[in-house]
Amino acid sequence: MRGNTWGGDSVRTLTTGPVGVHYGQLYVQSHEFVSDLGASYAGQQNGLCGAAVPGALFLITGLHTGDVGFSTELHDSEPPVDDTWEEIVEASFTPVGATTALVGWAGEWQEPLDLAETDYRVRYCGIGMDSGHETDNTLDGEPLVDHYLLQFWPAPPEPDRVIKVTSGTAAYWHDYARQQAPPPTAEERAETERQAVLEHERRQVEARLAVETRDWGGKLPSEPLRALGWAAIPVALLDRAAAEAIARADAGSQRGIARWAARRAYEEAQLTEHDWIAAALAAMDRGEELPEPFDTTSKAFDRAWGDPGVAKTLITTRDGRYDNFSQQAMAIPAIFEACADDPLAAAIGAVRVSVDTFGFGREQEFLAELRQAFPVLADQP
Repeated sequence: MRGNTWGGDSVRTLTTGPVGVHYGQLYVQSHEFVSDLGASYAGQQNGLCGAAVPGALFLITGLHTGDVGFSTELHDSEPPVDDTWEEIVEASFTPVGATTALVGWAGEWQEPLDLAETDYRVRYCGIGMDSGHETDNTLDGEPLVDHYLLQFWPAPPEPDRVIKVTSGTAAYWHDYARQQAPPPTAEERAETERQAVLEHERRQVEARLAVETRDWGGKLPSEPLRALGWAAIPVALLDRAAAEAIARADAGSQRGIARWAARRAYEEAQLTEHDWIAAALAAMDRGEELPEPFDTTSKAFDRAWGDPGVAKTLITTRDGRYDNFSQQAMAIPAIFEACADDPLAAAIGAVRVSVDTFGFGREQEFLAELRQAFPVLADQP
């Protein structure tokens, strides 16, 4: 890198020397850039330095494939136009990342450019574009046919312009650029982004709904059951009619179902004959706080395992996977489910635990008892 001063303008050469091109193009990038020709020249007057994509420049050369002469300069202020160049265009450029580089086609090479994250005016100059176009391809070591200069200096953004055009190749690309539709406005981009966000959110909602519908067996339940989520799914999958009937019942009936189901679980697990358990069931029936050790789930379990008089029976889980599961361990949570603040949650939770306590193959036996105990369930559609 070298520095010179011309008429008070300090200039630094950022890159110099032959660079390889393919398809007559190379780029300045300050972010990951998809080299879209049309988007880069959208709404421009010049077709040699595409600056329509923020943070990137799309540069056209006459030569299709091979090496071209290329220099990049950074000026403190606008340099005078050098009329010895055959093609001269200007555009504006603002890096959008901390690292800016001159990059070859498909990223096959890159040279860093020491540019700050600020607004620049860019002047792109070329000579020999028609000769480069006619030559088309050069091999390593062959003389350079076309040459280019890219100059940067700090300046506020303004429209691009063509300062000088000499070659038919440059004229062709200028005409191409003027045929491109202008880029979207900031308002249009914001609306596009907003619509994309809405579409993304819609797809997420649809995906979640599809998963939820699958979890409920292919059909969503009523809103009261749906609000309970996973806690109600096992009961709904077992007997949707019973679950919906419980959801339609009044709060008093729901609370009664919860207490009855919890007691049936404890009876089935042979737990009701113990005074400390009977006291907890009685408090449940009265709607009072549960006494010790039922003030916490862990203390209740500890007392059950520490009491040698508590039965030790085994059941097969409802999914049939385990045939040595403690029936007492399955039943104990029923009383806590029955004491939930929400009557529907209490009823569904206690029924779920009680069905599990009855074990594999006995689900309908429990549900028949439930309907007999609460005719309101049998009578509702």
